[in-house]
Formats: sequence, structure tokens, C-alpha cells
Amino acid sequence: MQYKDILVHVDSFEQSQARLEIAIQVAAQHDAHLTGLYVVPNLYIPPLQDMAQLPPEYIEQQTELSDEDAKKAELNFYEIVKNADVAHEWRKAEGNPIDVIRLQSRYCDLLILGQRNPNAAIQFGDLPDVLILTIGRPVLIVPYSTDIRNIGTRVMVGWDASAQAARAVHDAIPLINDAGKVDIIAINPNDSDEHGETPCADISLHLSRHGINVEAQSITVNDIGIADILLSRAADKGVDLFVMGAYGHSRWRELVLGGVTAHMLDHMTMPVLMAH
Repeated sequence: MQYKDILVHVDSFEQSQARLEIAIQVAAQHDAHLTGLYVVPNLYIPPLQDMAQLPPEYIEQQTELSDEDAKKAELNFYEIVKNADVAHEWRKAEGNPIDVIRLQSRYCDLLILGQRNPNAAIQFGDLPDVLILTIGRPVLIVPYSTDIRNIGTRVMVGWDASAQAARAVHDAIPLINDAGKVDIIAINPNDSDEHGETPCADISLHLSRHGINVEAQSITVNDIGIADILLSRAADKGVDLFVMGAYGHSRWRELVLGGVTAHMLDHMTMPVLMAH
């Protein structure tokens, strides 16, 4: 199994450079087609009473700025991919970023997004939260602050024997097939009856049948959050790709994502592949 159609969301150059380099690496490894997608958000129109205080050319100026940003992102995309031997294309679309990306991602094998940067001048709503839970495709999230440009050499899987975790592992196999080592870690496995007699044994056997070198461990903790344990262990081992299932609950952001999922999205220090 290989990824043959990869979609990467592109915004500003500073935000997207590491994301694009990782996307190119994955596309090259799989001889895949890479699509760069830039979304121009709908122009914000202030309330009528506020519009009266703005210059008459406000809408024209904002439109020109949006066009300039889109053109700069396009030039940066082609500059980065020009030396890569990958098939590629550029798409620009207008609308709500979540709706546009969700529609486009239905026709790809892997969606690559950036982690939400709270300091960015332009925010894209609930990216990547909502998309992870709604597109039915694996999503690779790249931290907004990272020096990692290559992934899949040292991988860690957060395993809880759930359907979401199984989906994530299956979808990640094309990325981890060539890993030197894959660490599988289960936190508090005795809290669930789905792990079997020996936690991680079955998933380790499954991956070994794919020719993947696996080492498994289970940990019982009570005094620290699960996500913090996962991030700490991943950092200690120099992990460049973390794989886990994503969990969803109610409509509101603080409850939409399971606690571990939300914490990982906020505090990740390496690319994370999630599936739901």
C-alpha cells in the first residue's frame, strides 16, 4: 500500500515551509501526486456602523492583499518543489477554509496540515481539529515550530486497542514501513479489557508481519497526564513521527476532542499522524 495522492494545505511561507518539505519527501517516497492547496478566506465585512469609519477603498485593499498573499504562497510552493522529482499542482480556492479543505481531501490518500499557531496573524478556525474528525482520511499534522524535515525513521505509536488507534496504525503503514524502529506504547492498559492478555502483543505481531521492526512497552501511571507521558517518551527516543487515533465527543472545542487528542494537538513537538 502506498500514498498516491497527497494534499497539503499551504498558508504563509513561514508557516508552510517545513510542512511542504515533509510533503515533498512523502510524495517522492511513494511516487505520489502532490497538490498544494491555498484557501482565500471569505472577506470579513465589518458591521455597517463600523464600515462607515473605514476608507471607501477598504474592500479593494483587502482583496488586493489577499491576492498578493496567495501569489506569494504559490511562488514559494513552486520554488520548493522545483528541485523535487514529484508530480505536483497548485490549487487556489475561496471560501471557508474548513469546508474547502474537507471537500478537497475526499479525493486524497493523505492530508497534511499545520498545527494551529496561536501567534499567527491569520487564524483558520478549528483547523486541524474538525478536519481530523470529519474527513475520513489520515491527517498528518506538522508542528508550526519544528526543525524536522524528514519523517518515518523513528516512529512511536500510542496504542490503546481502540478502533481509532487501529485505523491510525493501518493508515500509517505506508509511512512506517521503512522505519528503523517503531515503538508501541500503551498507557494504563489494565484500564481496558480490549488489550488482551499481553498489552501490545497483537498489534506488534500484526506490524511484524508487514516487516516492521517493533518494540512494545506498557506503562502504568497515576500522577501525570497520558499525553504528557507520550510526548516525554517520544522526545527521549528522538521520535520524528507519532501515530495515534483521534477521539471526538460533543460539538464544542473543549469537548470535541478527547483530552489526549487535544493535548497532543496543542503541545506536539514532532509530526503526528491521526485518524478517526
